[in-house]
Amino acid sequence: MGNQSLVLIYPRCQEPVKTKRIWEVLETALAGIRYEVVEEIEELEAIDLRNRRILFAVSLGESGINLEWYHMLKWIRLRKDCLKGSVAGVLVDSNSEWYTKDLARHLVFSANMAGCTFIGRPLVEGTRTLYNFNIIARNLEMSNEEAYRAQGKDLVRRILDFRLEGKDSPRLLMLHAGNYGRSNSLMLWEMIKEQLNGVAIDEISLRNGEIDDCIGCTYRTCLHHGEKGTCFYGGVMVEQVYPAIIRCDALMMVCANYNDALVANMAAFVNRLTAPFRVHDFSNKMVFSIVVSGYSGGDLVAQQIISGINMNKSFILPAPFALLATANAPGSIRQAEGIEEKAEVFGVSMREYLLHGTRI
Repeated sequence: MGNQSLVLIYPRCQEPVKTKRIWEVLETALAGIRYEVVEEIEELEAIDLRNRRILFAVSLGESGINLEWYHMLKWIRLRKDCLKGSVAGVLVDSNSEWYTKDLARHLVFSANMAGCTFIGRPLVEGTRTLYNFNIIARNLEMSNEEAYRAQGKDLVRRILDFRLEGKDSPRLLMLHAGNYGRSNSLMLWEMIKEQLNGVAIDEISLRNGEIDDCIGCTYRTCLHHGEKGTCFYGGVMVEQVYPAIIRCDALMMVCANYNDALVANMAAFVNRLTAPFRVHDFSNKMVFSIVVSGYSGGDLVAQQIISGINMNKSFILPAPFALLATANAPGSIRQAEGIEEKAEVFGVSMREYLLHGTRI
């Protein structure tokens, strides 16, 4: 790890008193690491960020706003492929209990659309009280502050060590909750699937069986069920989804956006994934998604997948992980401008990741 170099994108905070804690974490995390710092938009514009290993570190005040970061975010969003081939993680420190994950989701979505892959569990966040470190600190037998620094150091190590190996016979699990006769999102999936030669695909409909949401069992109860490959509720999740998620190399979530949120069965899937996650390592699996909106808001659904599957369940977020489209009437996806070319490009990218991994 020590021979690798890192780019630290650290948007300058106008109130240095607020940066003391984040710098203590960064000093621990970056000890012995060669890195260069990008603090201002002019520096970001001058550096080639393709094929790099990157740590985004953002300091927030009570408002949850870092003005220099928004200059950088605008630059990233307006330059397609400016982060192509790069691998990254995120550290956010706040003087509030809020906003850390909101900022991180926007950051990861925008950087991913610009070509940046994110490792599984890419976010380390420090809220004002560090209450979010209570369990980790107890497990590590550390104070919350020590656990925060340890997690920052581990994040840097995982960014530098990240490798994604291709598979000779990759397996993809596709989940949906749509109707094949009317669903625009499933029609788009069929276009993409044409590019996935050599990939074994399992398709499971969450529409065909009732998916009860998680009831929040105790840790011990959830772990007990996870060790047996079951869950309190059983059903299609236990009988079909759990075995398929364990054996797959990547997950494709085909999502219709009706109300700017994952549909109920998809949201329940994310929540119920906790049981197998307790006992299986998902950090070498990838997640992809299709999101078709009737009007707008596909980015909101994509960000829910980022927080639920990438940030919480440790799936890798390849770039770009999602194809977003807009279509209203059944079948109208076929008339969307350039949709066949977009589907082909996305499918080819998926196949490349599955068969060949990353080359950084």
